[in-house]
Amino acid sequence: MAQLIKLQDYVSRYETDLYKYPSQFVRLKKQQWEKMKQHWEYGEPSSGSSVEDQEEEKSSMKEKLFSVFKKRNEEDLETSQSLPKEKDDDLDLDMESNLDIGTEEELKQYFLNLIFDFQLRWASSTILEKSYVDNSYHYDERLRYLLQRFPDNILVLYYPILKIKKAPVELETILITPTGIWILTFLEFEEGTAFIGSGDRFWLKKWGDEETKVLNPLLSLKRMERIIGQIVQYAGVELPIHKGVISRNGYIDYPQAPSGIQFLDKRVHEAWFQQQRTIRSPIKGMQLKAAQAILEYCQTTSFKRLQWEEQAWSVVSEEDDQ
Repeated sequence: MAQLIKLQDYVSRYETDLYKYPSQFVRLKKQQWEKMKQHWEYGEPSSGSSVEDQEEEKSSMKEKLFSVFKKRNEEDLETSQSLPKEKDDDLDLDMESNLDIGTEEELKQYFLNLIFDFQLRWASSTILEKSYVDNSYHYDERLRYLLQRFPDNILVLYYPILKIKKAPVELETILITPTGIWILTFLEFEEGTAFIGSGDRFWLKKWGDEETKVLNPLLSLKRMERIIGQIVQYAGVELPIHKGVISRNGYIDYPQAPSGIQFLDKRVHEAWFQQQRTIRSPIKGMQLKAAQAILEYCQTTSFKRLQWEEQAWSVVSEEDDQ
């Protein structure tokens, strides 16, 4: 799974320590997948076990699954006496006790769905703070596509809000890979839609007998390229920036398209996608440097966790008493 390091303007765990969490995520995901797979293959009780024993084992598995995630984060908190432990439900990824999973592929998809929810937590909370998450992200098909189908070594910023000259600017999708930075915009409507590109402000959208206009996606790409290009150049990042328009279910026709832009429509998207999946390189230092540079410009809206508010009031009360 690709790693969601920034979602809109939500506080992200990766912002607190970008050089720690990517490798930790990969390690914990691998450990928990091996646990779940082993339980699925060999964890069923013997035929002599009672119904009560079977239910007890299922319940035990439900409680233990993803315990490593919780344990790791509790260890992080214990490094400082002043940090309170996170509540278990903050990082608890629930597993249904009665699963009807017949194949390993079904098991993988179930596991990916659990990790997807977990990633939303990491992309909207830290030990000290949390952000209110729009519920629509839990059902965002494009976000699932990016996180569940791309490999662990790709870092994703999804509609991040950057602070440029004191003004908030919302971008679209940024993928930071070991070999380059992809800035992407999606152009997807009904299945089989055709888009006629031009240098005008609007493109022509054709679907069946209907013809309408859509905003030229290259306008957004050019703005993103300008902003991200300046940020990484100032930070001394030596990674190429690629621009792409994704239309997984449609077709893009732009005979005199400007150079340097890839139109990843239904005809070529799969080949591009497989190319990204075959990048086996581990996460690189230059990749993290690029991500860190961009995160430093990201806007964050969050609130203190309840226990920290209570602790702050307690300190104030003690000082008043003295």
